[in-house]
Amino acid sequence: MLSRTADHLFWMSRYMERAENTARMLNVSYETSLLPQSAAAVEAGWEGILSISELLPLYLAQYKTITPRDVMAFMVKNENNPSSILSCLRAARENARAVRGTLTTEVWETQNQTWLEVNRMLKSGEFERDPGQFFEWVKFRSHLSRGVTVGTMLMDESLYFMRMGTFLERADNTARLVDVKFHAMQNDFFGAPQYGAPETESAQEYDFYHWSAILRSVSGFEVYRKVYRDVIRPERVAELLILRPDMPRSLHASLNEVVSNLKLVSHDAGSDTLRHAGRLRSELAFGRIDEILATGLHAYLTQFLERVNVLGVRISREFLMPQAA
Repeated sequence: MLSRTADHLFWMSRYMERAENTARMLNVSYETSLLPQSAAAVEAGWEGILSISELLPLYLAQYKTITPRDVMAFMVKNENNPSSILSCLRAARENARAVRGTLTTEVWETQNQTWLEVNRMLKSGEFERDPGQFFEWVKFRSHLSRGVTVGTMLMDESLYFMRMGTFLERADNTARLVDVKFHAMQNDFFGAPQYGAPETESAQEYDFYHWSAILRSVSGFEVYRKVYRDVIRPERVAELLILRPDMPRSLHASLNEVVSNLKLVSHDAGSDTLRHAGRLRSELAFGRIDEILATGLHAYLTQFLERVNVLGVRISREFLMPQAA
């Protein structure tokens, strides 16, 4: 396959996945902000959204203060923000248009219709009237895009590069979400509670809604209940989103997909790119959550993000257009 074609397919899927993950993160922050809490806590929550995407400097260059309304506008429809939902859907559609002949009619029409519809919704004010419904729509269009791709595309290198892009982006976004949201609680959940022992009933209630919102942001609330059949505990939330191979949006499940698709497009079983991906996947397969927490969750996730970024650069150099790196 031509590297230019592979590049467009890879980034089309990454941008669609990024739009979905942005919608998920905004939705959980929107719901969490409705809970009783201090103004400082609300601001910290929205600042966390900007930190997840490394967009805080860009935001502050355009807005004076951090407010829910401005952050959501910046992350949804600001054309100067390359990671806004609008920018991601435009980039996904443009990459699809560049390789229109490689895609099935259904895949192209799904991408094109998503772009046309999001413009209509934003111009008509549907986002402002019901942000939650808008975020659900973005998630649905991403689900539809993946389903149509798997259901209509020939199982060849085109599909493999699209799947690789999807799950590499998912691994990156899940790691960022877990890192920022755990840090935001400002609680040493894995040692002595910050509030002292025992926690107040209101603190326990807030913790429940906080962790529930995080799980719902990755469609993991029902999965958690089925797997653990217990109250929501932070260390188990971390285990579910990092190490469980049967949790669709976990780091382990995402790397499983990246490695399997990388093997299908790689002509050298001993390539550095494949070895790097395999090592990263193996550490997730044989890791233990207590060991990760003992060494520091933030440090672990920071290193994971660095290695995922290196993997993306390696994939670009070996298979895609050089400028994609």
